[in-house]
Amino acid sequence: MLTERQIELLQAIIDDYINTAEPVGSVEIVRNHNLHCSPATIRNEMAKLIDMGFLEMLHTSSGRVPTKMAYKMYIEEMMQEEELPVLQEVALKQRLWTNRFEVEKLLRETTLAMSEATGCLSIATTNEGFVTYAGAVNVLEYKEFWDIDIAKSALRILDSYEILDRIFQSVAPGQDIYTLIGDEIPTENLQKGTIIFTPFKIGEKGGYLAVLGPSRLNYSRIIPIVKYTKKLLEELGGSW
Repeated sequence: MLTERQIELLQAIIDDYINTAEPVGSVEIVRNHNLHCSPATIRNEMAKLIDMGFLEMLHTSSGRVPTKMAYKMYIEEMMQEEELPVLQEVALKQRLWTNRFEVEKLLRETTLAMSEATGCLSIATTNEGFVTYAGAVNVLEYKEFWDIDIAKSALRILDSYEILDRIFQSVAPGQDIYTLIGDEIPTENLQKGTIIFTPFKIGEKGGYLAVLGPSRLNYSRIIPIVKYTKKLLEELGGSW
């Protein structure tokens, strides 16, 4: 169990790390957030969060970064999902509308729209083995993917329906949306990555929509985009 102060501190650290991709120190926390604590108190609480597994230090002299456990707690208990602006909803619907009668074109346009809206690599698959994607260049906007082996692993999954299907089938069915972080992703070299995905079904056809990015994604903004895109796809695909 975390105290109210620890929860507030953990959320502040996650928010700062999402925005900057830089380890967060006590001085930055005091400067950027009104936590009513001294830097010494913040450091003590950070040490406790490290012991509990919510934070880690990449180097002895660096600040702290959130762990997978911290992100999971953030998504499940702390995050407030942002509402999509009405203009963005309308623009997405207008963009997909003209391709609503052609499955592959609709999915292709869906990935283009989702990659632009999220700033992530966007993927769509069908149960028949069709794969389309957009925004592959977006992964290079994040420093976590500047390592060539990590970038290759992220891009390799685009050429393999089998790898994607293994990822999507690695979770128990029944949820509307899934988030796999780090070593939860059943493929190599994506320890710093996150895949958010959702199943869709229209008539007899089904598949998955997904976005891939770093573990420090802006979940409160991106998860609602993925949810709305799935809802829109199922509505427009009703004529399939």
